[in-house]
Amino acid sequence: MRPATLPGTEPEQKRRPPLAWALTALSLSMLLPSLSVSIANVGLPNMAVALDAPFNEVQWVVIAYLLAITTLIVGAGRLGDLAGRRRLLLSGIAVFTLATLLCGLAPNLPLLVAARALQGAGAACMMALTMAFVGETVPKDRTGSVMGLLGTMSAVGTALGPSLGGTLIAVFGWRAIFLAAVPLGLLALALTFRVLPDTAPATSSARQRFDSVGAALLAITLGAYALAMTIEGNSFGPLAIGLLLVSGAGLALFVITESRVSSPLLTLSMLRDPALAAGLITSALVSTVMMTTLVVGPFHLALALDLDPAFVGLVMSAGPAVSALTGVPAGRATDRFGAEAMVVIGLSGIIGGAVALSLMPTAAGVIGYVLPLVAVTAGYALFQAANNTAVMKDVSPRRRGLVSGMLNLSRNLGLMTGASVMGAVFAFAAGTSDVTTAAAAEVARGTHRTFAVAALLVAFGLAIVLGLRLRSRLSPGVRPGRADAE
Repeated sequence: MRPATLPGTEPEQKRRPPLAWALTALSLSMLLPSLSVSIANVGLPNMAVALDAPFNEVQWVVIAYLLAITTLIVGAGRLGDLAGRRRLLLSGIAVFTLATLLCGLAPNLPLLVAARALQGAGAACMMALTMAFVGETVPKDRTGSVMGLLGTMSAVGTALGPSLGGTLIAVFGWRAIFLAAVPLGLLALALTFRVLPDTAPATSSARQRFDSVGAALLAITLGAYALAMTIEGNSFGPLAIGLLLVSGAGLALFVITESRVSSPLLTLSMLRDPALAAGLITSALVSTVMMTTLVVGPFHLALALDLDPAFVGLVMSAGPAVSALTGVPAGRATDRFGAEAMVVIGLSGIIGGAVALSLMPTAAGVIGYVLPLVAVTAGYALFQAANNTAVMKDVSPRRRGLVSGMLNLSRNLGLMTGASVMGAVFAFAAGTSDVTTAAAAEVARGTHRTFAVAALLVAFGLAIVLGLRLRSRLSPGVRPGRADAE
């Protein structure tokens, strides 16, 4: 009988699947969830007409998807660690693909929203576990390159969604934006089954009981926060404030519960690891700023620069295109020069681009907006590859799913916060409650001040990272909560 092998030993290395096929499976698992966000947005007007529903109700096609991902992603990551990541990833892809088919066949809006929520549940498993599989499929010295590739696939999905969705709708109707993804889901399912390794816990001590109470409390907490950030758009009325209070109460109960159960969903001592905490905080801050470019950009281009809608869309696609092109080189730079240095350079690039956007006069025209946007998005691609590598590289195999889920959660929370909070900052800075009717000078003022705030947010994140580096140099030693942590 062959002896059991520990993670990282030579026998495990030999069991790694063929790299090209494994990366194809992981790339599809990253591409499909991001594509399903952007491709659905472009179809909302057609859905409203076809299903005879008001636009505020049709928006739940997007909200339900994002809400399901946000509430379930951390629990999905932890459950994958306990029950086996390959098994849960296969289940997630199967649920995602089935739900995608149901979306394309839904006869009315309530069933479409329900199918989208189910699709989001599958996407949560895919997003939480894809990065966790990097440790099982590639050597450590290539982690950055693979993280860059996964970041590229996410950017490709985001960039491809509007153009692909528009074409499918024009030729086949809105249902095609869902039905066309079903074959890709089946391909991802087949590849994952064939080439990704089984990652069931190696020891009996790893087979702990899943913390269902903690998972429920965290889902309520995150769900209430997500609704507070989205349900009233850029304003914060009584409903949003009430949801924030529910979220705060849920967080307090979650912390109390996690300190008392024997097998918690999230070991709170993990957050004492400064590298993990800094990675999560900066991920949320940077995602907030990236959403700012999507919220502010269309108004600035259309109203301040007086561009027609087709040109606005072309300029807006520059951001995701740059992220897609720079993702893999950013990953390679991370492997060569180190994750910590690249995190600092990436954050510095975002700050520089945001400062330029806050100072650039409208007389500079489209070039004056696009060049700083390229700096922001290139810095984002470099930060993402480096930060994901820094957070995931030394994580214990038994916690890879959980930490991956936390990292994706921080990004999701940042995106939702950016859509709501930075949208409110933009409207406040422009001096109007309805930006669509604002004068060009007001929109330009709002753009400049909003990106000034964005630069300050990322500067705060950079200060955290630099403080961590200084602390590690003054007090070298083993970082808690990483590979040595249970």
